[in-house]
Amino acid sequence: MAIASRAFVAVLNHMLAGAGWARERLVVHSGRILRLSAPPADFLVSITPEGLLAEAPEDARPDVTLSVPLAETPRFLAGDASRAMNAVRIEGSAELADAFGFVLRNLRWDVEEDLSRVIGDIPAHRLVGGARALGEAGNRAWNALGANVAEYFAEEQAVLVTRPALEQMAGDAARLRDDLARLEKRVERLAARVRPR
Repeated sequence: MAIASRAFVAVLNHMLAGAGWARERLVVHSGRILRLSAPPADFLVSITPEGLLAEAPEDARPDVTLSVPLAETPRFLAGDASRAMNAVRIEGSAELADAFGFVLRNLRWDVEEDLSRVIGDIPAHRLVGGARALGEAGNRAWNALGANVAEYFAEEQAVLVTRPALEQMAGDAARLRDDLARLEKRVERLAARVRPR
């Protein structure tokens, strides 16, 4: 895991280098240790006096542990830390967890800027734009697939109940309840007339 830990620290430090606000937020926690447990990885890092990250010794005791559920790990990898942070379990310093969580939720990698240094502004812009379009097309395809599967189970297989059908059944049940209550009242009135005095 040492290579993964070094890569994690290098990527975060690269993003932190261009985000003074994030380093300011972390520098007040200089010297403190964080454990980020995101299966299958487990990173132990310390905050430097510059507000950057450094690998911490394996035997260091963390001030805070942020445990990311396995199901949320892909969100972190896809850059959607904001939603994934809602599911994180925190043990230890809430203040440090809040500062680091805020940084993770709001830190963005300007891929286009980094690419432009290597391949130029226009190719970088087109490459990043194409990647975004491809990602959006993938999301639309995934959402359409989900809608089609739900429709199949609701309409073709009748395994799921659609919202309109559920609302119709609820209305029918309410009418049936009202009709039954009226019928009971009628039966009571008829029974009262028939009783011998």
